[in-house]
Amino acid sequence: MSAQPAPRPLTEPAIFDSAITHAELWNIADARLYAAAKRCFDFVLALLLLLVLAPVLLIIVILIRTDSKGPAIYRQKRCGRYGREFTFYKFRTMHIGSEAQLDELWPQNEMTGPVFKMRRDPRVTSLGHWLRKTSMDELPQLLNVLCGEMSLVGPRPPITEEVAFYSEREWTRLSVKPGITCLWQVMGRSTLSFERWMELDLEYIARRGFWYDLWIVVRTVPAVALARGAF
Repeated sequence: MSAQPAPRPLTEPAIFDSAITHAELWNIADARLYAAAKRCFDFVLALLLLLVLAPVLLIIVILIRTDSKGPAIYRQKRCGRYGREFTFYKFRTMHIGSEAQLDELWPQNEMTGPVFKMRRDPRVTSLGHWLRKTSMDELPQLLNVLCGEMSLVGPRPPITEEVAFYSEREWTRLSVKPGITCLWQVMGRSTLSFERWMELDLEYIARRGFWYDLWIVVRTVPAVALARGAF
């Protein structure tokens, strides 16, 4: 694989131009009703899941602290709606200092585009492999959902370095709130190319609605249980 390419500069107004153009296709009343219903659904389900899974979350925290040195929760700056940065949470699955090794490992990247994916990533801890396979490392993002920074359903929030490579069309995926799951998760995840991933996100934005979100949530359950494309 080639070395990590240099980012192509893109002016910030492109984010808002793409978002406004897409929003004009919506009936304003329907869009507001959908946004309100989606937020209520997000808040209630995220709160219920956190309460029900609290013992599991505590056990995972203890296992991570026992398995390797470092905090149980990994914090990272991600891009939310309109490119606004927020603090993104997940269970730590890598050894401390792993980000510094990215450039060295980049030639072994198995994903196209600016995203790094590697099946046998040496930076991942022994427990981290299991957490990633079961998607349990994503559970702390329920806190992001409660805070309104993320939704249960929406395009995955990218890091700033990835966004720097986006084409103007790909900026459109930042016109909606990012989510824990979306079409990419239920259609194959890391087995899909970056280009296909972007297409699925844009398809979701064009078709999004309350019942469509609910359908994706239901489809996520077997996708996670079978660990499709997770590594």
